[in-house]
Amino acid sequence: MPLIEIRAKIEKLDAQILNLIEQRTALAKDVLDAKKALGMPINDVEQNKVVLDRVANAATERGLDGESVKRVLRYLSR
Repeated sequence: MPLIEIRAKIEKLDAQILNLIEQRTALAKDVLDAKKALGMPINDVEQNKVVLDRVANAATERGLDGESVKRVLRYLSR
């Protein structure tokens, strides 16, 4: 495959990644709003662990570094 085609595919994937980050961030805000409305604590340590472990395991199954993926999600959760 020519280099220009590879780069075009990467550019398309980058746009998809940004769209997914945007969607995830919006849903996280919805969770925050729901917790506030219900008077629930904002930080749920156990749920955070469940999410991070699930994603790390899925990443590892795909041959990715689970710890790196966890770091990305932690960053997105700020």
